[in-house]
Parts: sequence; structure tokens; C-alpha cells
Amino acid sequence: QVQLVESGGGLVQAGGSLRLSCAASGRTFSTIAMGWFRQAPGKEREFVATRSGGSSYYADSVKGRFTISRDNAKNTVYLQMNSLKPEDTAVYYCAARLTPGVSGRKGDYAYWGQGTQVTVSS
Repeated sequence: QVQLVESGGGLVQAGGSLRLSCAASGRTFSTIAMGWFRQAPGKEREFVATRSGGSSYYADSVKGRFTISRDNAKNTVYLQMNSLKPEDTAVYYCAARLTPGVSGRKGDYAYWGQGTQVTVSS
């Protein structure tokens, strides 16, 4: 079992920045592949970014603006979000999978956090 707790969401103006954090517990963190997804009202949950080992993978919509990183000593994964746009407004979810490697498919992730709201005003 893996428990995930997100934090860092909030309200920000367009062009601003936020950093989301996700603290993991329950398994050896360094062996877990971590990802971020988001869900806007009325839309399906979509992939944002993932990191496993030394590899990262991003959705085209956030590439160049968002950066995923992890601190294995703190069992935490981060999502640095810069140049935010109103269309980035969503609930952001941290996710984990025990199989190594990067994946953008939400069905590949077995563990999910409760989500944190990010609102970008225009």
C-alpha cells in the first residue's frame, strides 16, 4: 500500500507560479514511479507529468512550463508550475505505481492522493 498526501494548491493569477508537493508513505519511495494528473470541472482526469528513476515525461500542454522532481530522502514528489494559464485550473492529483518506468495512462496508477485545487485567474 502507498499513501499519498498532496499540498500546495491555491489561487494564483495568470503568469504566476505554484509548487505542489506530494508526500508518500508505505513503500520504499525510490522504487515507486510517481505522476501528476489533473481534472477540470466536467472533464476527464488527464495526465500532466511523471517521473521514474531519472526519466521524466510531460503532457504537451505543460511541457516547458511545469517541472516534476522528487526528493527520495523526503519521500516527496514536486510539481513546479510556472507561467500558469486559466486553462490549468483543475484539481491536481498525485499518483503512484509500483512498476518502474514512465506512463501517462491513469489506469497504470494504483494509488491516488485526495487532490489539491489549483485555480488560475485571468
